[in-house]
Amino acid sequence: MLRYLLPMLIFSVTLLNAGKLTIEADKFTADEKKGVTIFIGHVMAKMDSDEINASKIMIYTDKEHNPKKIIATGDVSFIIATETGDTYAGRAQKAVLRPIEKDYHFFTDVHLKQLNQYKEINGDEVRVNTLKGTALAKGANKRPVIMVFDIADKNETR
Repeated sequence: MLRYLLPMLIFSVTLLNAGKLTIEADKFTADEKKGVTIFIGHVMAKMDSDEINASKIMIYTDKEHNPKKIIATGDVSFIIATETGDTYAGRAQKAVLRPIEKDYHFFTDVHLKQLNQYKEINGDEVRVNTLKGTALAKGANKRPVIMVFDIADKNETR
């Protein structure tokens, strides 16, 4: 109910040749001198085909007010697309994004699924760089990283 009573704020900035980052939230605060903007409550951020949702998103900007780092916390869910056309969806408790580098770092109870091919990663830390096409995953507390691949039957057509 509170979600509908608070006005939704929209914050947009243009990134260096990377498109527009649009953020909707229940509330925001900004400190221009420190280069920090904080969005709280039902936060949804979109840039190109990427989307991230969280309870709180903090944006750190450079002197030209371009976002250099984004930290999302609290029930983070996301959809990201790579330069090669792969699309990933997932969830975590924390995400650190570097939008110019297209670097995504997810922490705590991470579940990441590649949508256009059945591949799934579960771990406590997952890092994906969509420009370089690289990924890294780590388990936690003696729990392994779990990867699931869909292996097609050689007689099966897709």
